[in-house]
Amino acid sequence: MDIILFDGVCNFCNASINFVIRHDRQGHFRFAPLQSDVAASLGAAHQIDTTVLQSFILVQNGKAYTKSTAALRVARQLPFPWKLLYGGIILPRFIRDGVYHIIARNRYRWFGRTDSCMIPTPEIRSRFLQ
Repeated sequence: MDIILFDGVCNFCNASINFVIRHDRQGHFRFAPLQSDVAASLGAAHQIDTTVLQSFILVQNGKAYTKSTAALRVARQLPFPWKLLYGGIILPRFIRDGVYHIIARNRYRWFGRTDSCMIPTPEIRSRFLQ
């Protein structure tokens, strides 16, 4: 089971999580907002400050990945054609993370934010960690 920690009040982040849920037909991923106790505990275990909401985090096989590496590793687990995005891993990390940082820095301005974390529907609630 892989865990995605995401900014729960970011509209872009919520849309991204909904995209993963729609395409992750086997239910491989579990989710928790960065604002949760689960995220704080996992972040501490991997020496990542989850209060700095500039990245989502993928915890996979006991290792934590952030920014573009996390996004590409998530894409790799999705069905064709989305898994092809993993090919972007060949780009130097400073370029990938540079693009990621521009989007992360502007996500509230471009996509908006909500006052609270998303509430999962009953059908997908079991995939969200408490």
